[in-house]
Amino acid sequence: MQYEGVLTKMQTEFANPIEYYLVFENSFLNLNQLLGKELEIVHQGYQCLECGKAKKIFRQGFCYDCFMGSASAGDWIMKPELSTAHLDMEDRDLEYEKKVQLQPHIVYLALSSEVKVGVTRKTQVPTRWIDQGAIQAIPIVEVPNRYLAGITEVALKSLYADKTNWQKMLKNEVPSVDLIKERNGLQYVIPKEVQEYYHPESSDLYELKYPVLEYPKKVTSLNLEKSSDYTGKLTGIKGQYLLFEDGTVFNVRTFEGYVVKINL
Repeated sequence: MQYEGVLTKMQTEFANPIEYYLVFENSFLNLNQLLGKELEIVHQGYQCLECGKAKKIFRQGFCYDCFMGSASAGDWIMKPELSTAHLDMEDRDLEYEKKVQLQPHIVYLALSSEVKVGVTRKTQVPTRWIDQGAIQAIPIVEVPNRYLAGITEVALKSLYADKTNWQKMLKNEVPSVDLIKERNGLQYVIPKEVQEYYHPESSDLYELKYPVLEYPKKVTSLNLEKSSDYTGKLTGIKGQYLLFEDGTVFNVRTFEGYVVKINL
């Protein structure tokens, strides 16, 4: 069978284990059903996720022009503390920024390669943690806007990493950590503006399990710019990565906006 379309991040369903789907315009693939089977990925071109033009992808699925101009690629996306919609100040498009920034956000601890701190919109729980390949996650605070989440994350970076070591995550080299205990000791690190939202008596610890037959001992990234045609046996899915028997790993999110053909 053959599937063809523009890559976007895998859609997920919170189950045991997580269910993964590749969704194209006219079809979709349940990737869990392909575990243990060979598949071929062929790079055929590009299609910007913003303008839809067949232009080379620059970053995050956008061509260069869209990445530099789109409201959904502003600096506040990666650095929430730069959010200004709560002050009625525009970055690129105030209407869009209010819609995204002025909604409940969660600051959390997640265990993927080590304990990391992060920020996500409440509507993205637990999707955000699945995308990071976390095996456990726990909210620290729920705040009403992205700015408050951002300054909280900045304060907690003195204690925790804010990025995942993707190689350790994919090899399942994850330490044993009590996230509830970690979260409950943060009272004096959280900024004063956020103290009222901190309720450590809550114990909503999330456990996440992934469809992996075997974790690789070494990993090599598949780069569609260098290898436009790859065939391998799928042995697992974790985060936004496909894991193959030969140790090759493919970060679907990195190649959003790439037009591919998948042969089964």
